[in-house]
Amino acid sequence: MIDKIRLWFESQAFGVCVWWGDKLGIKASHIRMYFVYLSFFTFGSPIIIYFIMAFVLEHKEAFKPNRSRRRSIWEL
Repeated sequence: MIDKIRLWFESQAFGVCVWWGDKLGIKASHIRMYFVYLSFFTFGSPIIIYFIMAFVLEHKEAFKPNRSRRRSIWEL
């Protein structure tokens, strides 16, 4: 039971760190470590930023412009 909870939490909560690690070419564990240190030094304010990034990452398709249908010159 605890392993299921841990695996679910890791897959959901650490997705932001993995995404940033892939984009920046850094290990996700280093990003997590820096996030924890930064949270201690700034009294938890990065947690709000983390939740915003997780929300945007989860719903990134909604933020992209719809380019599936291109308009032709005759529709202008």
